[in-house]
Formats: sequence, C-alpha cells, structure tokens
Amino acid sequence: MLRQFLSKLPRKSGKSDSPELTRSTSCTTAGSTPQPHRSNSLNLGSGRPCAPKRTSSAVFPASVVAGIEPLLPFKDVPNSEKMNLFVSKVSLCCVTFDFTDPTKNLIEKDVKRQTLLELLDFVSGSVRFSEPAILAMCRMCAVNLFRVFPPNYRSVVSNGGENDDDEPMFDPAWPHLQIVYDLLVKFITSSCLDAKVAKKYIDHSFILRLLDLFDSEDPRERDCLKTILHRVYGKFMVHRPFIRKAISNIFYRFVFEIERHNGIAELLEIFGSIISGFALPLKEEHKIFLWRVLIPLHKPKSLGVYFQQLSYCVSQFIEKEPKLCSTVIRGLLKYWPKTNSQKELMFLGELEEILEAINMVEFQKVMVPLFWRIGCCINSFHFQVNLEPDLCLWSIFGCLMRVENVMVAERALFFWNNDQIVNLIAHNRHVILPIILPALEKNAQNHWNHAVLNLTINVRKMFMEMDDQLFISCHIHFKEEEAKVSILAEKRKEAWKQLENAASLKPIARNTAVLVTPLATPIAY
Repeated sequence: MLRQFLSKLPRKSGKSDSPELTRSTSCTTAGSTPQPHRSNSLNLGSGRPCAPKRTSSAVFPASVVAGIEPLLPFKDVPNSEKMNLFVSKVSLCCVTFDFTDPTKNLIEKDVKRQTLLELLDFVSGSVRFSEPAILAMCRMCAVNLFRVFPPNYRSVVSNGGENDDDEPMFDPAWPHLQIVYDLLVKFITSSCLDAKVAKKYIDHSFILRLLDLFDSEDPRERDCLKTILHRVYGKFMVHRPFIRKAISNIFYRFVFEIERHNGIAELLEIFGSIISGFALPLKEEHKIFLWRVLIPLHKPKSLGVYFQQLSYCVSQFIEKEPKLCSTVIRGLLKYWPKTNSQKELMFLGELEEILEAINMVEFQKVMVPLFWRIGCCINSFHFQVNLEPDLCLWSIFGCLMRVENVMVAERALFFWNNDQIVNLIAHNRHVILPIILPALEKNAQNHWNHAVLNLTINVRKMFMEMDDQLFISCHIHFKEEEAKVSILAEKRKEAWKQLENAASLKPIARNTAVLVTPLATPIAY
C-alpha cells in the first residue's frame, strides 16, 4: 500500500524541472475527479521511492506516525532542496480522507493538517515557484477541492426563495478544506508565482471546476471561492473573457432552466467589482450582459437571496453610462411581478434609485409606461377580512396579503417624497398627471387604510400646487370618464336582466341548459 502512496510523490532526476516528466509521474491532474481514500493506514514494508539517496534521506525520514511517514520541516533542509520538499509535501496532501466519520484516521488527518499549515507558511515566503511545483500545487487543490455535491431536496419556494427554517449546511471536511483554500489564495496572490507559467495549469478546465463549487451549500466555502475567483480574474488577464462568459452561462441556466443555485449572490458580488473596472465607453459585450443576464435575473422567485448584489451591479452600469437608465427601467417593467408583493417592494426600491440618477431625456422615453405601473401599485389590490375570534387559515392569509399590498401602495406614494423625482414629474406634469390622477382619485374615495389615504391626499395637493388649472382639467376629464364607465356598467347590468327574464319564460325540457339565477323558475322533474 505504501508503494501506491509513495508513487504519488515526485521523483528527482536530472530533468526534474521538466513539466512533461512531472505530469507523467502525477496520479491525478487538475481536471480529473478526485476519489476518496478509503484506507485507514498505509503499510510501510513496501520500500522507498525511486530517487537519489540524498533526496530520499532528506524528504522521507525514518520516523513514522500512525502509518504515514511525515516530511521534514523546511528549516531542516538546505535552500536548494526546499522546492523539492515543497513538491513532496504537496503530493503527500493529495491523500484524502472520509470526514463523515469523525472517529476514523484521526492521527493521519492531523498529520495532513499540520503539513498543509507548513505549506501555507512556506507559500507566504519569497521562494520562486518552479513549474513542477505549480503543477503539483494545482493537482493537490484539484484532488482536495473539486468534487460533486449531493442533490439538494430542500424547498426554496417560501419567502421569495429565502427559507428561514433552513439552516446552512456545513461540510464536515471544512477544517482541511479551509486550509487548502487559504493555501490556494496565498499561492495565486504570491509575487513569486509566474502568471505566464501558471496559466498553463490554472486553465479553462480548472476555472470551470472552480465555478462548479459555487453551488456548495456551505457559505464559508462560497466566501473563499469568491476571494479566489476574484484573485484569478485579477492575475490572469488572458482568462478574463472566459471567466465572464462562464459566469454568464451559470446565470443563463439559473434563470431559464433550474432557478436553483446556491452561489448566485457571490457570483454577482464578483461581477460587481468587475463592472466597476470596465473602461469607458462600455463595450457592446458589456451592454448585452446587462440586458440579457442582469435584467432577467429579476425574474426568479428567489430574487430576495441576491437582490442586494444584483441591484449593485445594475447601479454600477448606470453610474458608468447614465444612458442605460431607460433600458434598465424597460427591463424592470417587463419582469414586474404580478402577484408577489415582496418582489414589488424590491422593484420599487431599485426603481427609485434609478430615477435619482436618470436624466430628463431618458426619463421622457419611459415615463408613460413607468407611471402607468406606478398607478397600478398605488391601487394595489387589497383584501378586507373581518377578523373573527376563530380565525381560519385563509383569513390569516388574507390579512397578510392586505398588509403587504398596503406596503406596496405606501412605497409607491413615497416617490413623491424624493425631490429629484418630484422635479422630473413637475417638468412632465402634462403627461404624468392624466395617467396618475385616476389612481389617486380611486384611493381618495375608497381606500380603507388611513396611511395610504393621507399619502394620496398629500400627492393630490402637490399636483394642485404644481398646476391647479391642469389638475382641474384632468379632474373634470376623470369625472366624465367615470360617468361613461358607470353608464356602460348600468347598460351591461340591464342587458343581463333581460337575458335572465327571457330565459325564465322559456319552457324547460329534459337535457336543456338552464340559466341558474335567483329569478329563474324552479326546475321540476
């Protein structure tokens, strides 16, 4: 068994710096799928690795701890051998253990942990990494980190995708995974790492496997991955277009296929910092990303999980190029929620931030559909429920819906507390007031909530102060339209009455359709 274990360690030869030789002696590449090591101990009677004696005596001491032969500390070897020792220690850490059983391989796990800590301390130094060391490091990270997650059956339909009853799931192997992640961060950010050499091993395949890990349910792991991917994006400029495209593909699949991914918030946070570094004027590729990726991300039910990060990304685009305000508003109106009050509140909050940055020209492009939607929010449906001592489930649900929709109406009316928005409305009042006045009048006449009623009256007063003649004219037109609607409703009601009377006078035979109304004659058989 020890022969198989030691075969993972690199052999020193006259061509030890050759990547081809190093690759041939590696048992697992960065793109392969790691397999868990199931052996509890390693047999020591199978000999030493094939290497010159001085390397063997320096790297493989005779002392044994619980079946694993530990490596010498870096301080006990000369500088010329430290890189070989580094490669050997990294290869030793390719041995993986089963952490689901905390009682198995305790000493071996501790030896591996101490070795990883040694490597972490060494990587923080100033020794330049050779190509075999870079390959060994990428291979070790791949073996320890890249894995397939089990399916998750937990529901994400409640609370807009946020389930407060679900506790985050923590990986039992985290004590070792955390050190490997810290080691990878130190390795990538090290000034001693040659990016031109490292890009051959931290390649597209490595990055894709790294992105797959963002679906981990452990928030600690996703936070480490966020840091690593950001450092990779910063160090390897050649990979930047690929990283953006790969993240976009994850977003596409999330929005249009599965609507289930644990790392959307972290990926958006990364993209927020990427967007802030875009040069001006923005490339067409970046504008397409805004329209085809960021705007549709408002659609999923789980918007609440990543809304803050998504809103930041959108605001970064608008800050870079204010002309995009109208494009974003059209997108929000396209995906505006019809029955989800919590999402409506999020949309209204984001909309207010956009309106604070929009210019007059862009505002005029979207003000008609925008204020039609705001009018609908002001008249948001509400449910009046008589509270009885023995409340049933549907009564409680109705009360909650009524409260949420009152919040939507209040939030929409709060737009008139924003001086920038009021200024935009005042300059375009001839277009906006005829659209919004019917909603205000309906609230003023019929709304049951005092807070919404008071806000509505205040908004009406503001419009009157802006232009009383226009307000009076629009109010007269509203009354005329209301009268026409009332006349049409009466005509429709009268027509139905005539139909009911005609149906009640018609003889009833078997298998004949009957209009069932209070005025219909009873059916006799």
